[in-house]
Amino acid sequence: MTGKENEEAVKGQKSEDPIANTELNSEVAETAEMPSTQEPEPSESIAEQLQQALADVEKHKDAWLRATAELDNVRKRAQIDVAAAHKYALERFSTELLVVKDSLEAALKTDNVTFEGIHDGVDLTLKQLTKVFESFGISEITPLGEILDPHKHQAMSAVDSDEATNTILSVFQKGYLLNDRLIRPALVSVAKSK
Repeated sequence: MTGKENEEAVKGQKSEDPIANTELNSEVAETAEMPSTQEPEPSESIAEQLQQALADVEKHKDAWLRATAELDNVRKRAQIDVAAAHKYALERFSTELLVVKDSLEAALKTDNVTFEGIHDGVDLTLKQLTKVFESFGISEITPLGEILDPHKHQAMSAVDSDEATNTILSVFQKGYLLNDRLIRPALVSVAKSK
């Protein structure tokens, strides 16, 4: 019987007796306090739920430890790869330079040497070296006639000249760029006003 049905039954059975009314009122109160739908009892006891939660914790802890170990291994592998890249970064460049060295050694081993032969050999060797430089992004700074740029040029002397002030008149030593980054400034003499 629901709470509403109980109340209707109580109303129908009301008597003039105050004691009977009290008993009926207490039955109605008990019925009203009970929920209309009872909750089903959990299928597992609290101890079983605790055991399941502990098993889940262990499973997640194991997964976390494995993930942490894997992350540590990836970090170590990356460090080894970076160290190897630094160690062997010049490997290709060095291999290309060996060709130039071989040419110079071959020139020294020749028996019948003429000036023209030496000149031609040095010219070919210089072309090989220039080709190696170009393939690795090394370019010359040839600033003759330009205005002095302190980021690329180093003035060694100032000479009286009719040219504009700080115009480069001669180059003592060429400068070089590696992929647009200065690796050696050009050593130059510049014009100064008279």
